[in-house]
Amino acid sequence: MATVPRQRADVFGLVGALVQDAVSGLGDLALFSGRTFSWMFRRRPCSSTLMLSFYQVGVRSVPVVAVTGTFIGMVLAVQSYAQFHQIGMASRLGAIINISIIRELGPVLAATMLAGRIGSAMAAELGTMRVTEQIDALDCLGVNPIHYLVVPRFLACVFLIPLLTILANFMGVMGGALICTRVFDIDAHHYWTHARNYVGLWDLSMGLIKPMFFGCAIALISCHRGFNSSAGSEGVGKAATEAFVRSFIAILILDFFLAMFLNALYDRLWPVSGVQLG
Repeated sequence: MATVPRQRADVFGLVGALVQDAVSGLGDLALFSGRTFSWMFRRRPCSSTLMLSFYQVGVRSVPVVAVTGTFIGMVLAVQSYAQFHQIGMASRLGAIINISIIRELGPVLAATMLAGRIGSAMAAELGTMRVTEQIDALDCLGVNPIHYLVVPRFLACVFLIPLLTILANFMGVMGGALICTRVFDIDAHHYWTHARNYVGLWDLSMGLIKPMFFGCAIALISCHRGFNSSAGSEGVGKAATEAFVRSFIAILILDFFLAMFLNALYDRLWPVSGVQLG
């Protein structure tokens, strides 16, 4: 009989420890983010490290983002054609595919791919520098590690992930159009007419606002995990894995709240437009 209360106490203790670790981790990430923003406005980052970060984040991610965006549109076309063809609305696939890609799937899936490619790489690189005491050496030389290592990566993610999302959206639109017009023989004129009528400037704006927040989350979480990596190769691998997982969770949470906020903002600014956003 005495074991039941003891087991409950162990469960409550485990849950309390998990909650305490989560709150402590969020607080540490908030302080890390504050120091990053402080150094970003205090001094201009070094041009050499900034250009290298831009190249790593932007140029080297183009093939992955292009392939991802293309197959997003193609898969949407393949999965949606049968249902729309049965009800005689196959020509409206352009509107459904394009608005789905531009508003949701393009930004979210492109950010997820970049979190796996860029976020894990940044966490592993900074984690290796932490393990080999290179970050401590920078501190001893009078160079602030956050300003030298984190700020260029943060700026590269914030400015270039929206541009990469534009590429993913464009390739997704072209991929969907290719399958619909060439494989399923949908009339191209009606396809693009419906696509143009249902996708507006507000949809494009939503597809660019979200990636800025996604890039901010990816950079801060990945750099924070790299700076706090534990010793050894196992610690570096764990930091890279945690960077991707936490970035992915942050992307989904941000996507939900940003969608709620932007839809409410649209209804407040243009209340007469009704249901259609765009």
